[in-house]
Amino acid sequence: MDAGKAEAAAGKERGTNEQSARRDGRRHVVVASACAAFIAAMVGVTYASVPLYAMFCALTGFGGATRVGAAPSAAPIDREITIRFDANVAPGLPWAFAPVERDLTIKVGATSLAHYTAANRSALETHANATYNVSPPQAGAYFVKLQCFCFDEQTLGANEKLEMPVVFYVDPAIAQDPDLKTLTDITLSYTFFPAKAADKPVARASGTGADGRPL
Repeated sequence: MDAGKAEAAAGKERGTNEQSARRDGRRHVVVASACAAFIAAMVGVTYASVPLYAMFCALTGFGGATRVGAAPSAAPIDREITIRFDANVAPGLPWAFAPVERDLTIKVGATSLAHYTAANRSALETHANATYNVSPPQAGAYFVKLQCFCFDEQTLGANEKLEMPVVFYVDPAIAQDPDLKTLTDITLSYTFFPAKAADKPVARASGTGADGRPL
C-alpha cells in the first residue's frame, strides 16, 4: 500500500509540474508577443512623429532646438564663435549624409552659410525628414536659422546626390546671457529619419472617364 501511495503521489506531482510548465510556457509566449508589439508600435510612432517633434522643438526650444528667423540680425558684434557641424542617419534610410565644412568660425550676429551633402545609395526614390538641435542646449535660444533643408521633407531619386545649404546667425543677445558669456563653441547636429512617401494617384486607363466608362 505504501508503495502504491508513493507512486500515486509521484504521478500527481509529475502532473502538477507538467501543468505548471505549460502555464509558464504560455505566459512566456504572451510576454514575448506583447514586448514585440510594443517595440513595433514605438518604432512606428517614432517615424510618424518626426515632423511633429521637430515642430515642437522649434517652438519651445526643447532639447537645444534652434529658432527660425525671417530676417538677418541688425548688426554683428565683436565676438567670434566656432560652429561645429554634425550629421547622422537613422536606421532604415539608405543615405550618406555629411557636412561639407566640419566647423566654421563666425562673427556673432553675422549671417553665415554652411552646406551639407546627402546621397541616396539605393536604386529607389527615398523620402526623409531631419530633426536638429544644438549643443549646449542653452545656445538653441540664440541660434537662428533663416534657411534650412530641415524645414521640409527631402526627396532623393535613385542614386541622387544633393547639396543642402543652411543660412543662420547667432543672436547678439547671447552676449547678455551670463551662462553663455564664455561660450566659444556651438555644435549644430542633424539626424535624417525615413519618411513615408506620399500616395500617388492611380492613373486612369486611356480613353476612360472619371467613372471608368469609355469616353
